[in-house]
Amino acid sequence: MIELVIFDCDGVLVDSERIALAVLAQAATAEGAAISAEEAIRLFRGMKMADCVAEIERRSGRRVRNHFVADLREAIAIAFEANLQAVEGIHAALASITLPVCVASNGPMSKLTHTLGLTKLLPHFEGRIFSAYEVGSWKPDPGLSLHSARSLGVNPSRCIVVEDSLPGIWAAKAAGMRVLGFTAGDAEVALELGTDCSELFDSMSELPALLVG
Repeated sequence: MIELVIFDCDGVLVDSERIALAVLAQAATAEGAAISAEEAIRLFRGMKMADCVAEIERRSGRRVRNHFVADLREAIAIAFEANLQAVEGIHAALASITLPVCVASNGPMSKLTHTLGLTKLLPHFEGRIFSAYEVGSWKPDPGLSLHSARSLGVNPSRCIVVEDSLPGIWAAKAAGMRVLGFTAGDAEVALELGTDCSELFDSMSELPALLVG
């Protein structure tokens, strides 16, 4: 019996990853680590910022400038204001889901509330948003997933997690939770996620039925 649905945010609720990683690729290239937008998606999807910065520094052979992360977050926020949309079908899916829901993301709380607010998804999750920055545990570590369940009084075995990246899938599995891998219909993503997730789906229109299956 499922008692809680735990959603990742970027790429699952908000269609943010291509926007954010394109900005990150530009910033990395300016730092001397030439990375294309497509390569950034392969390298950085689902990763915490510190690991992204470490890879940029490894490639450039030097430390990033002091305000790199702050400037990057500001540039991403501006890009979101102009272009961010909810993942196709998520509003209808959430309207059909009767189970309690929450968000557990590697992103900082300010980014989560900003992106969910821009896409009018915030009312679905307000008061039930968990950030790795506040918990001190980043996926693929299971700590964030376990904290989310514990905070809402649900046994991990009664949680189902919706993820679109391998770090998120690894975290959910390590927490003892069932996980659904969202591919958005991308064959490459399906191939990647399928290495560690046996339950994949392509469209948010499929999600409500999967939660009772």
